[in-house]
Amino acid sequence: MSTLAGWKPNATYPDPPEQGDRSRLERFIDAMLATGQTGQVFGEHGIGKTSTFLSSIPRAHPGTEVVLVPAANLTPDDLLVNAPVRTERGELALRQLIMRQLSPGRPFVLLIDDSLQAGETIQSQLMQVACNWTLGEHDLRALGCVGVFLTDNESVAETGARRADLAVLDRMVTLRITANDTAWRRHLADRHAGWDLTEVFRIWAGLSPYLRHLLSPRTLEHVLDCAREGFPLHWGLPLLNGARVALAEPRDGGSPGADRTGEILGRIAAAVGAANPHQVADPVRRILRAAVRNRWAVLLQGPPGCGKTEITKQVVTEEIGRPPVYFSLPVTNVEDLCVPVPAPDGTLDVLVTRALLGPGPKVLVWDEYNRPKDRSAFARLMEVTQEWSLAGRPIPGLRAQVALQNPPYHLGRKLLVSSNNVAQASRFTVSYEVRPDDIPANQWLIDTYGEVAETVLEWWKNDIDDEGRQWVTKRTLERLIKLHQVGEPLESGLIYLGDGEYAPIPLSGLRHRLSGRRSLGLRDLAAEVDTWEARLAAAAEHDEGTADSDTVHQIFANAEVSQLREHIEVVARLLPHLPPKLRATYLVGQAEDKQRLWVDAFAMIAT
Repeated sequence: MSTLAGWKPNATYPDPPEQGDRSRLERFIDAMLATGQTGQVFGEHGIGKTSTFLSSIPRAHPGTEVVLVPAANLTPDDLLVNAPVRTERGELALRQLIMRQLSPGRPFVLLIDDSLQAGETIQSQLMQVACNWTLGEHDLRALGCVGVFLTDNESVAETGARRADLAVLDRMVTLRITANDTAWRRHLADRHAGWDLTEVFRIWAGLSPYLRHLLSPRTLEHVLDCAREGFPLHWGLPLLNGARVALAEPRDGGSPGADRTGEILGRIAAAVGAANPHQVADPVRRILRAAVRNRWAVLLQGPPGCGKTEITKQVVTEEIGRPPVYFSLPVTNVEDLCVPVPAPDGTLDVLVTRALLGPGPKVLVWDEYNRPKDRSAFARLMEVTQEWSLAGRPIPGLRAQVALQNPPYHLGRKLLVSSNNVAQASRFTVSYEVRPDDIPANQWLIDTYGEVAETVLEWWKNDIDDEGRQWVTKRTLERLIKLHQVGEPLESGLIYLGDGEYAPIPLSGLRHRLSGRRSLGLRDLAAEVDTWEARLAAAAEHDEGTADSDTVHQIFANAEVSQLREHIEVVARLLPHLPPKLRATYLVGQAEDKQRLWVDAFAMIAT
C-alpha cells in the first residue's frame, strides 16, 4: 500500500501513515471530486474542517487550487455585480461580472465556508452555485471549477438559517463529521514536530463530549502554542463575552460544575514537558513580541485607559521597524477596507486600502474590537482575523494581528460592547485579560512629565486602595498632571459619571503631596542615607525587621526603574539590611528591565 504524499516524519508520527489511513473527510473530498457532486459538510467549529480542505486537496490533487469563500463575511456585490460594458459594436450593455477568485485560470475547488451564516441574498447566490455550479450567467465548470463544497456548523448559537427547501437539499451529498473525521491530529503533530503529542491526544480523547467541545482542536492548538512560548496555558482558552472559558461540566440544572481547567491543562503541560506558570513578567510585551514572531492573532482585553493601545503601537514599532496598521472599529466602514470594482478582464476585482498593500511587514491593530460600527464592517474584520485575507486576497507581509477591547463590565458598570460566540472567540492564539500593572505606563509618565509625575504616582500607589486605582487609570493620571501644571482644579480630571457626580476618589492626599508636603520617597532616603542605613542596621537585629524595614521595602517596590537606577548606590547600601524574605521579592516575577536593575544592585553589594 502506498504512503501519504508529502509526509514529513515528526515525534508523534515517526513513520508516514499509509494511504488508507486518511481521514474520513479527506476520503469524502476525493469521492466528491471523482463523481462531480456537490458536497455539504456539517461539523462543530474548530475541528479542522477548513484546514483539512486546504491541506488535503493540493496534496492529493497537484495543480488544483482551493478557492475559499467565507460566506459569513460576504456582501451581495462581492460575488456578482451588473456593470455597463461596451459591446463589440460599441453599444452599452449590462454584463454580470463575477469575482476574480472564481476565474483563477486553472482547475479549482470552490469551498464555501459557513454558508448558513450568510445573509438572505448571499444564500440565494450560493444555492445557485451549489445546485448548478453556476453563478448568474457564468458556468463555473467553464472557468475551471472541478468541485463545490459547503461547510457549516449546525449550532443554532452560531448560524442564522436552516436549509429546508427539498429542491436544494436533493442536489447535495451531505456528511456530518466530528473531530475524529478530520486531519487535525496530523496538523498539530506537524506544527509541533519535536513534541510527541500521543499523550495529549489521549488526554483529549478521554474528556467528555462537552469538554471536547470547549477544548476544540483549534483551542488545543492555541494551548500548545502557549506552552511552546512558556506562557500560562489558560491564555489559549478564549474569552467568551469577556469571560475566560472554563473547562467545567454543566450540572443537571444548567449551572457549571467543578472547574477542571487547571487539572486538564496541567496534564497537557506535563505530557509535553512544558511549564505552566500562573503568570509571567511583563506579559503584554511578551505576548505582542510572540505574536509578531509566530504570526499570531492575539486579543488583549483590559479596562479603559490602561494603556493597551499605546504599548501595542510601541512594541510593534520596535519589532517591525514601522507603526502598525491601525483601525478603530467604531469609525471603520467597509469602504475603509475594500471596494469592489470592475476589472478590464471582465471580472469583479477589489480595491484594497493602501495601508494593506506593499510587501513590507505589517501588523494589524483592531482597536475597540467589540465595538464595531456595523455588522458589515465586522464581517470584513472576521475574514481578516480568520483567514488573514481581505475579499479573498491574502494580505502581503502580514506578520500579526492584535485585537484590543474592553470587558463588558468595569467597576460595576456595563460598557456598550457587543457579544461574541465561541467560534469567533476561539480565533485568537492568546486571549489575555490585561491588568493595570501589566503595562509600564508609569515610566512613560515620569519620562514625559518629570518630578510632578513621580509625586502623582506616589499618591496613586500609596494613598488610594485597589478599587480607587481602578477608577484612576493611567489616562486619568495624565489629565491630573496636566491640570496641576496649569493650575486648574483637579476634580475635573476625574471620570465624570453624570448629574454632577465624579469618580469617588478623594484628592486631598494628592493636593497635600503636590503642595510640597511630601511623604517619604526614594529621594528622601537618598538625602539621609546615613541615617537610614543606621536605622535599618538596628532593624536587622530582628528576624522580621521593623517598621523601618517595611517602609524602605515599600519605597523600593513602588519605585520605577529610572528612579532606582538614579539612586542605585543608595539602594545598594540599604539593601543588605533588609530581611532576606523581602530581598528575595525583588528578583521574582519582575519585568526584564527591573530584574536587571536588581541584579546590578546585588552585584554592587558583592563587590
